[in-house]
This record gives sequence, C-alpha cells and structure tokens, in this order.
Amino acid sequence: MPELPEVEVTRRGLAPHLIGRVISAVAVREPRLRWPIPRSVRALAGKQVRAVRRRGKYLLVDCGDGHLILHLGMSGSLRLVPPGTPAGKHDHFDLLLGEKCLRLRDPRRFGAVLWTSRSPDAHPLLAHLGVEPLSRALTGAHLYRLSRALRIPVKQFLMDAKRVVGVGNIYASESLFRAGIDPRSRAGKISLQKYEKLVAAIKVTLRAAIKAGGSSLRDFVGSDGASGYFQNRVLVYDRGGMPCRRCRTPIKRIVQGARATYFCASCQR
Repeated sequence: MPELPEVEVTRRGLAPHLIGRVISAVAVREPRLRWPIPRSVRALAGKQVRAVRRRGKYLLVDCGDGHLILHLGMSGSLRLVPPGTPAGKHDHFDLLLGEKCLRLRDPRRFGAVLWTSRSPDAHPLLAHLGVEPLSRALTGAHLYRLSRALRIPVKQFLMDAKRVVGVGNIYASESLFRAGIDPRSRAGKISLQKYEKLVAAIKVTLRAAIKAGGSSLRDFVGSDGASGYFQNRVLVYDRGGMPCRRCRTPIKRIVQGARATYFCASCQR
C-alpha cells in the first residue's frame, strides 16, 4: 500500500504539471471505487488548479472553491499521460488539463476520488488524522505525552494514524531500528529520551524514502511511471533471517496487528 513517502513523491511529480492549469474535462469510466466518485467531480471543467498538497496519504488538489481529494488505495497510481492515450482496464478516472492528462489507475479499486467545497481538514476522512511526521509538530515530547499509560506495543502506537499520520509498516520498522527500540516495547514505558531518538529516526527514514522515490514492493510507480527503490536500501524490513547490517545478528520476523515486523534483537532493546 502506498504510504506517506510514495504519496509525497507523487505530489512532487504532479504539482509542476498541474498548478496554474485549467481543467478542460473530466472522464469517469468506473465510479465504483472505495467510495463512489460523486457527480460533483464531473463539474470540475473550467476550474483552475491553485495548489497540490498532501495530508497524510491523501492528495489535495486545490481548485479555489473546493478540493479534489485523491487516495491511491492499495494498488493505485496517478500518472501523467498524453491526452487521447487509450485507457486500460484499470484506468478509472482522467482529469484533462489541456495537453496534460492526469490518470488514476487502480486495479483493486480501493482508491478514492472525492470532492469537498469545505475545508479539507473538516472532511470526515481527514478530520481525525494525527500530526504530520515531517512537521515541526512531531517531537519526542509530543509522542511521550500521547503514549503515557498505553500498553500497546510501540510499533502499533506509531502506526496509529490518529496519533501520527503516514508512518506505514515499512517505515515504522526502519525507524525503530534506527532508534534502537524494540518494536514489542510498551509505548507507555518508553522514555522521553528514546522518543526523541525515535522522532529523529522517523524523519531521517521518511526523507530517505522520498529521496529514493518511495518503495515499490508491488504496484507503486510515480507520476512518470518510474518505480521507487527505497526497498533496496532497507535495514531490517523484509530481511527476516538475514544478518543485521550493523551487528550480523539474524533479523527476526514477528507479526503484530496482522502486519509483519522486522527487528534486530541485539541492536533494539
């Protein structure tokens, strides 16, 4: 599933091609995505794109009097293709902007194309999202306060979008390794000093992933169709049984919350 780095890579790739352009037409070939594409989206023709922002894993296309909310779901991608490019089986939505065409490809149809005329922060899908991990608002003190009295493992705490948004499974495992924290540790028992290390590790990990174009484990590609390569640089994720890159201890694999967790029992305590 595309996480924050993949969505940010997509945003950065699209923004220069969308901002300032006028939407000339909208094509909806399959409205039955995770939520039905509303009819209001078809009335976007004539609106100018003012900005392309990201909130968590959602892309927000600012059209002045409202926002187009886009989500890649589990296997979606947004690509720029020449107008008139024949649509494939899984190409469900086009946004035409003159000589540019923004196309949503979503084989599993778990993505979203929605419209809101209100502030996007008030939308039900975004209203309860937690702090952005690359913002100044994410500090060790913030995580320390949120975690007090919690008995859940720190990795599950880190992946709770109502507390911190966008730190997916790969990046949680990688960040905890960088910070030297056992993913099984209770969130409420971790010290302020360790949370400060974890916040620094989260930011380093996410920025490295964005620089690498995200992770392309299965379906993800950027707006230009290129795959990311962060998965080739991981320290622990998907390396179960392989030697730790730091101490050579075999990496362990466990399951937490139905998700695979990878860690080094020697480096992470």
